[in-house]
Amino acid sequence: MGQIEWAMWANEQALAAGLIMLTGGIVAVAGQFKGWYFAAYAIAAGVLVCLLEYPRSKRKKGSTMERCGQRYLTAVVKLFGPLTRNYYIRAVLHAPLPTHPISTAWPSLPAAVRGEEWSPIEQQPRERPHVWGTLKQPPSNPPPRPPQDARRKQAAEGGGQVNPIPVEAE
Repeated sequence: MGQIEWAMWANEQALAAGLIMLTGGIVAVAGQFKGWYFAAYAIAAGVLVCLLEYPRSKRKKGSTMERCGQRYLTAVVKLFGPLTRNYYIRAVLHAPLPTHPISTAWPSLPAAVRGEEWSPIEQQPRERPHVWGTLKQPPSNPPPRPPQDARRKQAAEGGGQVNPIPVEAE
């Protein structure tokens, strides 16, 4: 069985927890529940967590599916350098958040211990095919041409195309 990449697991858990925190905060503030001012903190923390965790990290092996619009947030995460790349720091950032430490900080620790680090998914430029290598030679005999396999048989037998109407030189 293959090795699990804890960074991928921690990323998905953190994003889900951030979205739950954000949603719960919005509901609590909109409903003016008792202690709704704590929910305002949950909204701010949920937004920050979602912004930090939305861009997926590139996997060590295999391919990684990029999330929709991820490249814009990837630039922001790259801007903060080691603060956002290191999973020890991410675990410490997630630990004080309410309902967050178990779902986010703990999966980040095995990723940090194993030396995993967040790295951006770089788009590789597509290579254009070499045009001259893809062009075929134009046909040598005029239409109507027999199918290609019939032409091969004629060439193997040594018989070329014979003109049924003799041409006399004047």
